[in-house]
Amino acid sequence: MKPIALAAALFVASAGPAAASDDMKAVLAEMKRLADRVEALEKNNKELEKSLATERLSEKEPELATRLKAIEFQTLSMQKQARQIEALEGISVGASLTGVAQRANRDGVAGFASRQSRANYRGDISVTLPGGEMGDIEGKIFTHFRFGQGNGVGLRPTYTSTPNTTAFETNAGPDDSFAILAQAWYQLKVPLPRDGVKANAREHLHATFGKIDSFVFFDQNAAADDESAKFLNNAFVHNPLLDSGGDIRADAYGFAPGAILQYVNEHDKSRAWGLSLGAFGSGPGANFSGSLGKPYMIGQADTTWRFNHLPGNYRAYVWTNGRGLGYDGLERRHSGFGLSVDQKVADYVTLFGRYGHQGSGKVRFDRALTFGVEIAGNAWGRGGDSLGAAYGVLRTSSSYRRDSTALDLDGDGALDPRASGTERIGEIYYRFRVNSLLELTPDFQLIQRPGGNDSATIKVVGLRAKLGF
Repeated sequence: MKPIALAAALFVASAGPAAASDDMKAVLAEMKRLADRVEALEKNNKELEKSLATERLSEKEPELATRLKAIEFQTLSMQKQARQIEALEGISVGASLTGVAQRANRDGVAGFASRQSRANYRGDISVTLPGGEMGDIEGKIFTHFRFGQGNGVGLRPTYTSTPNTTAFETNAGPDDSFAILAQAWYQLKVPLPRDGVKANAREHLHATFGKIDSFVFFDQNAAADDESAKFLNNAFVHNPLLDSGGDIRADAYGFAPGAILQYVNEHDKSRAWGLSLGAFGSGPGANFSGSLGKPYMIGQADTTWRFNHLPGNYRAYVWTNGRGLGYDGLERRHSGFGLSVDQKVADYVTLFGRYGHQGSGKVRFDRALTFGVEIAGNAWGRGGDSLGAAYGVLRTSSSYRRDSTALDLDGDGALDPRASGTERIGEIYYRFRVNSLLELTPDFQLIQRPGGNDSATIKVVGLRAKLGF
């Protein structure tokens, strides 16, 4: 204020008494008001600086300071959320809880005492994490935890291992529901060619190793590979020779340590193709209690195809296991080949089929053919529903047909009846979507000539409920 007043005084003095007119007085008054305003602004600026020196809010603070702090807090919060989103990028979590109640007729139950009903549940939690990068090579970490109780209905001897593939219980027994680490594997995705641009790569090499469910990578099928949503009978979930027949010889829960090398070519998306080779621990090597020698090995060639512009998947594979377990309890090499096909033939209709052929080893059945259909509910205005029907035949091997009457494979103290026929299996289900999280599925199964024995017919009715996201 003082410099402005001094300048005004000098101006008046230089102009002389005659120049001190009303206009001059108005100028001086305006300059005084300007000086007062500058002084007020300086005072407010000091208060603002003092207020911004601390993060605390006070009722006595200037309104401008309050607004600036609010904007700062919002900005910091948005930055924190952005960092959290960036940290979670690439992470996915899946979880489901599946319960099944089934009832089997008297002729189908082990011991033939009476009809038997059983319930069980199974929970699955999977987490996928980014596994780091090495240049243009991407890594992925996958973990899968499983828990449950209940072994399902106990049937008389059959070639299919179970009418309820969701049944899961740890060796701790029915009173405990411990979770197990079902899978834990690491995968590297390498774009090809190595000197190309990553975004333009149409060929990839996948290298996977860890504790693995081999059926995630081999013998897949779009219409018959998920017991929690589609067919329950194990003969329709995987190739019967590998799973029900036991040629994979995984641990008690179906998992094993292993390594997989896979090549994928997608230059033509409508006709992509790939080659895969896997090696897994077998027998004692599958549960980490013994050597990894003589592993279970499987190689697969797969391709996508279109029929009248509708997609389909075709897979052919061969396997060998140096620790195959025969029906006589002895280990020897088992080998075979198989096919898995799923093809859409209409917008809402998918046909599927599998074939398995045993080449070596003493097995109860050496040929397996399963096929069926899945019809989406869009055809009757229920897009989330599905109707499935399947049929399968498992042919008794010639060696088992010859040796069956000399063995007591069911442990009842008596020699088994001659296995002379072909086991026949049928299943039908209707999956009803209640809402986005809950599905209910009534299911019926019919097993004729179980274990190649003409003396019985097994009937199993059940209801499955699944919660998942």
